[in-house]
Amino acid sequence: MRKFFKVVLWVFIVILILAGGIAYYVNEQIGSIDSLEERNAKYAGLSYYSAEKGEFISPEKLPFFPEKVTGGDPGFARFLKTSPYAPKHTLPKNKLSKSDFSEIPSDFATYWLGHSTVILELDGKRILFDPVFKNAGPLPIITRRYDESPLPREELPEIDLVILTHDHYDHLETATIKFLAKKDVDFIVPLGVGARLQGWGVSPNNITELGWEEETIYKSLKITALPGIHYSGRSNSDRNQTLWASYAIKGKDKNIFSSGDTGYGKHLKEIGDQYGPFDMAFVEIDGWNNGWPLTHLFPDEAIQLCKDVNTKLMLPTHWGTFDLALHPWKESIQMVADKAEENDIELVTPLMGEKVIPGVTPTSNWWETAYGE
Repeated sequence: MRKFFKVVLWVFIVILILAGGIAYYVNEQIGSIDSLEERNAKYAGLSYYSAEKGEFISPEKLPFFPEKVTGGDPGFARFLKTSPYAPKHTLPKNKLSKSDFSEIPSDFATYWLGHSTVILELDGKRILFDPVFKNAGPLPIITRRYDESPLPREELPEIDLVILTHDHYDHLETATIKFLAKKDVDFIVPLGVGARLQGWGVSPNNITELGWEEETIYKSLKITALPGIHYSGRSNSDRNQTLWASYAIKGKDKNIFSSGDTGYGKHLKEIGDQYGPFDMAFVEIDGWNNGWPLTHLFPDEAIQLCKDVNTKLMLPTHWGTFDLALHPWKESIQMVADKAEENDIELVTPLMGEKVIPGVTPTSNWWETAYGE
């Protein structure tokens, strides 16, 4: 009997250690944010911040947005499973390593690395957007990738600047920020996200936080954070306590728009009128669902965005990597491609990891052949 109780005790101790380790790991993935008092002191005067709730306000909650119809909820449990909507085969990709990148970045080129992770080379600077190289959750088993990234995190070339649109797990990866923190990389992030980065080792001197309509100059680039209809947070207790943003990036000769994650709204036409026309737009196209109509763009809305912001060139992002909204992996891109052709919008659709000069390098509808549903 004594031996039995000893075994039970040891099992209990092991369970406690494992539970503590998992809790510590998850907490590390979540990261830090400012306290309510700190947020109110910094942001109370902003029209898109509620001091009463301690939260940023998405534009659709402001008076000029009409009511929208809501629908079903797919449930969290599906993020723990292998997606039935994933491709049946490994997707084509151009695998990369450091040696594949030139020492001096191009004046204008892009690499799409899957989902919203993009490298933009502009005016000889290399900008990394929303770097995520593994899965999109606080534990490795949550929201698994369809396939591996074409570029391992450790093989990243020299990065001048990282731009983050918001702090959701499919856009902000703890391990990657810790990796980049050791390399003296500069970051531009929405308000409040800097605290997370500092908690993961990024120096405050390397972080520029921007609110909507605020701009910063980085060498030859003018970068302006702009509104989006979305939300933020990495746990059940920190929803909307950091900001989310789209961006205009204006270089010497090119003007680029990055939509970030956004629902459709009148803010897009206002962005086009004030900051356009744009030479190209990175536009999120996947993750739409009638259950959250103001969270992501539906395919027709992605095309309308291009018209609103005044760009003829679109590089679709936020697809081909994670199942976020219960549709087959290539449904969104095919719908967008069909609608783009009807509306005289030129798509830039490289393979993951393929270097392209937008508007110059030809790309194809590669998803249409040989890769199944």
